Amino acid sequence: VGFTTNEVMVVLVANGTNLPHLNELASVLQENIPGFKTLVLNINKAKTNVILGKENKVIYGNGKINDYIGDLVFEISPLSFFQVNPIQTEVLYNKALEYAELEENDTVFDIYCGIGTISLFLAQKASKVYGIEIIEDAIKDAKINAKLNNLDNVEFYAGKAEEVVPKMYREGKSANVVVIDPPRKGCDEKVLDTIVSMKPDRVVYVSCNPSTLARDLAYLDERGYKCVEIQPVDMFPHTMHVETVAKLRRI
Repeated sequence: VGFTTNEVMVVLVANGTNLPHLNELASVLQENIPGFKTLVLNINKAKTNVILGKENKVIYGNGKINDYIGDLVFEISPLSFFQVNPIQTEVLYNKALEYAELEENDTVFDIYCGIGTISLFLAQKASKVYGIEIIEDAIKDAKINAKLNNLDNVEFYAGKAEEVVPKMYREGKSANVVVIDPPRKGCDEKVLDTIVSMKPDRVVYVSCNPSTLARDLAYLDERGYKCVEIQPVDMFPHTMHVETVAKLRRI
């Protein structure tokens, strides 16, 4: 459910390619759910702990909803990552933007960018932003979101961060500010090594796992990046989980 728009997406996950009565279900949802926009069948036949499969069949609507963070609008599809606490998301992203200390000539790498949420916040201040994300559907959404918000100083690349970031650096793309927002397992060592080689002035690390954050901060500290400030943000009240934003400087 879009927090600000109240648009509703329903995603059914099945271990087959079809389910009976989907069109009838769409009609019932349309009649009974205010704001209902789209029904999607997600196909996941794999025996895994991953909930969503890679294939989606749109049953009703266009398979997407919109939501806002601050003044920015984002188009969201079933495989996109979008924070579930929109009020605290704005707090989190504004803190990341504050720590980046951006000026108009700065170039930024936003690594593990998802649908471009942080990238677009950064693009409002920086000269150029490069976003990197492994999920292709998220990158498609990120490109659409840049257009929706009339931001033309952002480029997005799909692929594994540990492959794409070193390749971009070898090809001459560089940044003086780096933002990283990795999954719970933290950053791949190749990503951290490339950041160190790139020698940005500032690194902003957004983390959903304090233990891997501590590991990666220690790795960067040994290679010339001092953590000067950390701000936890409670995204999941009444749970043990916390998001954390760390500001690092090259010394």
